[in-house]
Amino acid sequence: MSGITPALLARLQEFDTPTICNIIELFEVRPRNQGFMDRNIVAAFPEMKPMVGFASTISCRTSYDPRMGSEDYAGLDDQIRAFGELDGPAVVVFQDLDDPPLAATFGEVMCTSYQKFGAVGLITSGPGRDLDQVRDIGFPVFTDGANCSHGYITMSALHAPVQVGGLAVYANDLLHGDLNGVTNIPQEIAVEVADIGQEFVDCERVVLDALAQDDLTIEQYGEARQEMGRMQTALRQRVTRRRG
Repeated sequence: MSGITPALLARLQEFDTPTICNIIELFEVRPRNQGFMDRNIVAAFPEMKPMVGFASTISCRTSYDPRMGSEDYAGLDDQIRAFGELDGPAVVVFQDLDDPPLAATFGEVMCTSYQKFGAVGLITSGPGRDLDQVRDIGFPVFTDGANCSHGYITMSALHAPVQVGGLAVYANDLLHGDLNGVTNIPQEIAVEVADIGQEFVDCERVVLDALAQDDLTIEQYGEARQEMGRMQTALRQRVTRRRG
């Protein structure tokens, strides 16, 4: 078990995904050009609050030849059952193996089923459908677009590593996503990310408050930026000492 509690997930959900990425940078646990999905993966419902949960990975195809005898959605029960292997609520992560993706990975019935058994969102490198209905149940999804048909969908490789939006995703990875995109959070720093989240927001607030002044001079703006930098440096040094 990771020790990541529902209360911690709720705290992480208080911050948008760019802020989470900025905080992770303080820990210097990975290069800044890694750990997030590219712009091909887009929030279908950007108005929804951030999604936070553990990856339940699977691959799929929708162009599969029906003469092969595969049943649509075969293995869905096993997929949902595998949610129990995770350290918390599932985020279903599909790698669409078709190139280019053809038909929809998910629809209303699938998302309602996932939600019923505790999932908090879905990510796919292919398209989705039934978007009005999925929005109505409050289930965040991230896709590369929309398509009206599910084609000949088949699923495979449950909880094997996948590549989605340029990011390698492993079962039980901790994911955070909103209208800005999706990142993973290294679990070894998840508690600290939540602990210092508000402090990091307060650092940026110094500049934003200065910019709200009608008579702001460039000198005052520079001073505010310097103060933000000092605060962020102190925060980085603190977390570095704590982890050292």
